[in-house]
Amino acid sequence: MEKTVRMFLPSLAILALSSLLPAFATTQAVVFSHSTGTSNCPTGTVCSTNWSGFAVTGSGVTDAKGSWIVPSVTCGSSTTYSSYWVGIDGYSSNTVEQTGTDSDCSSGHGVYYAWYEFYPAASVQISGFTVHPGDKVSTEVSYSGGVFTTSITDGSQHFSTTGTVSGAARSSAEWIVERPSLCSGRHCKLTSLSNFGTVSLGNDYTGIASTNYATINGATGGIGSFGSSNIHRITMINNSGTTLAEPSVLTSSGTSFTETWFASS
Repeated sequence: MEKTVRMFLPSLAILALSSLLPAFATTQAVVFSHSTGTSNCPTGTVCSTNWSGFAVTGSGVTDAKGSWIVPSVTCGSSTTYSSYWVGIDGYSSNTVEQTGTDSDCSSGHGVYYAWYEFYPAASVQISGFTVHPGDKVSTEVSYSGGVFTTSITDGSQHFSTTGTVSGAARSSAEWIVERPSLCSGRHCKLTSLSNFGTVSLGNDYTGIASTNYATINGATGGIGSFGSSNIHRITMINNSGTTLAEPSVLTSSGTSFTETWFASS
């Protein structure tokens, strides 16, 4: 899978992080990157070096909704990163439209923020939108008439914006935990994944109705409603095949799952 980038290091809430990095470096993430270490891939999953979670593939995706409880990260001396998001595209295409939150580590402390992106435009941190561990966040990415809309809600806070992406395939919907890359120009290296312990995603855990839902080719339902051949459970591994993060199976409602951290890199 060809890699494309999505997220730049936010410049406001991450001043502590940026002070540790070269002036020319930014943190970015890439669309789904298949791993060559498939011999170690857990049964029933596909493996990636940067994503973990679920994707549903199909034609004419017009909506993806998700929710999660923002995890608190355990930080040591290293700078680490973790992104949690819902989006359209990126699993089987080189476009991506997404919104989510980050739980990162810098100088032994957690750093939390929200963002959106219409690739290939750069990611944008949502100014004035505060994120704290334990918050219940709901997100949506929708498409209508050539325009994508991303929205995110955290308690009384709500932010929504629109954008266009030329050639967007609308071929998948995703619910993902990701480790981004540290990039200078076109040269990128995957970062270490923040120790988030376990994160819970979907309405069974957040109580936010109709989340971890998608609308694909006119049909709306939870992740588990789209047929096993279209549902892809993704485990994050490193290049040696060591598991970094793995999703549970879906709950009986077909809408919710947990993600467990195993290693940083």
